[in-house]
Amino acid sequence: MTGFYTLFYKEILRFWKVSFQTVAAPVLTSLLYLLVFAHVLDAHVEPYPGVRYTAFLIPGLAMMTMLQNAFANTSSSLIQSKITGNIVYILLPPLSHLEFFGAYVLAAMIRGLVVGAGVFVAALFFAKPAFAYPLWIIAFALLGSMIMAILGIIAGIWAEKFDQLAAFQNFLIMPLTFLSGVFYSIHSLPPFWQKVSHANPVFYLIDGFRYGFFGASDASPWLSLAIAGGCCLLLALYTLQLLRSGYKLRH
Repeated sequence: MTGFYTLFYKEILRFWKVSFQTVAAPVLTSLLYLLVFAHVLDAHVEPYPGVRYTAFLIPGLAMMTMLQNAFANTSSSLIQSKITGNIVYILLPPLSHLEFFGAYVLAAMIRGLVVGAGVFVAALFFAKPAFAYPLWIIAFALLGSMIMAILGIIAGIWAEKFDQLAAFQNFLIMPLTFLSGVFYSIHSLPPFWQKVSHANPVFYLIDGFRYGFFGASDASPWLSLAIAGGCCLLLALYTLQLLRSGYKLRH
């Protein structure tokens, strides 16, 4: 397991050495969202009975930031290594595809969780959401960061230049996260858009995560857990097959 620990340590250092950019900047961006939306809507919107809009917004922003940063960690690491050519130093050692997968995913999860925790702690100055079911919070935080870390590997393998990776992020990841109920309860939408939201897998991650705080959600937390777990398993199996075959890495 020496190779796994070395690659994992390298990936941790890669984002921690520039933590002002990779951790502090996303936290600041989320706080700006919180300031703007909470200031405008807090007195006018009550998503759940007895829940202030500001408190409702905090878990959604924390999860959205967590997802985006977990994706960014794996995808940016792989595309930079491919373009600069130093990925050869990862491919030459006798690392199995499982070690490769585990090191990248675990490091990205840690970045996502650190940023998400930073958003939540900073947002406590504005409101203090309850902790109705902490185990649900932990489960969806881990699942969400893992899913996006795996998607980041897929994007990093597929993309051959930075604009392709940017297209993957701008036209897939950003819409999925922004249109998943971060800023609103989907019960406030017309019936057609509620159905569209239910087709978005990221909705179940944010809705289940929010359930852990308030004990209220737009979908059953068990359904959200099943869908998120199924997506995670399918993406993991697909990614392991890509790594095993060497697609766009060794060949």
